Amino acid sequence: MLYGIAAALAALFLAAVLAALLRALALRLGAVERRRGRVVALLGGPAVVVATGLVAGAGDWTDVAPLGPAAGRLLVAGAGVGALGLVADLRAVPLAVRAAVVTAAAALTVPFGELGLPVGIVAVGWIVLVAHAFTSLDHADGVMGTVAVVTAFALSGCAAAEVMDGLATLLSVLAAALTGFLMHGWPPARIAPGRCGGLFAGFVLASAAVLVHAGREAGPGVGAVFALTVVATADAALVLVSRRRAGRPLLRGACDHLGHRLRHLGVTAPGAAVLVGATHPRSISRPTSAPAKPVAPTRTAALWVAGGASVMVLVLLRVPAYGAGFLGKPQAGAHLRVRNR
Repeated sequence: MLYGIAAALAALFLAAVLAALLRALALRLGAVERRRGRVVALLGGPAVVVATGLVAGAGDWTDVAPLGPAAGRLLVAGAGVGALGLVADLRAVPLAVRAAVVTAAAALTVPFGELGLPVGIVAVGWIVLVAHAFTSLDHADGVMGTVAVVTAFALSGCAAAEVMDGLATLLSVLAAALTGFLMHGWPPARIAPGRCGGLFAGFVLASAAVLVHAGREAGPGVGAVFALTVVATADAALVLVSRRRAGRPLLRGACDHLGHRLRHLGVTAPGAAVLVGATHPRSISRPTSAPAKPVAPTRTAALWVAGGASVMVLVLLRVPAYGAGFLGKPQAGAHLRVRNR
């Protein structure tokens, strides 16, 4: 208990200090992007990765809070994915290369022995999709960090209930590091997580969700895992459907995400981050050891979550996202990365 508090405080403080230092470095290197006319540094992701890795790794190395094989592999694989994201923040990396690296990392973390080969392959593909969906959540100040913090806390509780202490420790440290980052990334943000932070957080959270729910029956397990990442999934679905209907390129940046549409409705930037984070169904995922009818309630709740996400997407599709009247036309508000080459 005392170590958990100390680890959380250490991760929070370390991430906050590193974010401040890396912001200055990013401005010197030109690793920035423009958001509504403001220059925002891009190197917030390494602060989260380093703080999480150092604190969780120190607990494992000293045997004060050993991570165990599964959580240890997840931390190493996540660090590799974060390194890929850092490279992508500094220079162009093709999507196919990013997807291939994340796929290889996911294959190292998925418990094929418990899931079986077919389900394990599906889980790998799902982790890749969620990891990239979290990078798209970094479309507005504070959104990705808020959603990731809430998800990490929810998953750490599930892991603790399943007596997966190492994984619970890793997720708690990640949540604390993200909170430290948000001290600089809250609207108006001075630094953004970039692809490094989005890929790292999304990959660790998606892989942890698979590990926690690997022992469940197929229906409840899939429902619980989906519920834990429904915000990122809904944002990705909203963007893909909107761009397909408008005939716009699927991979080109535009102001058509959840946060952008909420801003168009008059919600403030902090309010948009809070509202997106508040939609996370924290109570959906119950551990397999929960007594009294764990299967039916979980499946029913997951269906409610899917239905609510579908309604949200359909409603927000009616909010105009393109055109001269919309805040943040691509040339004014989209992510325009400016780098020294």
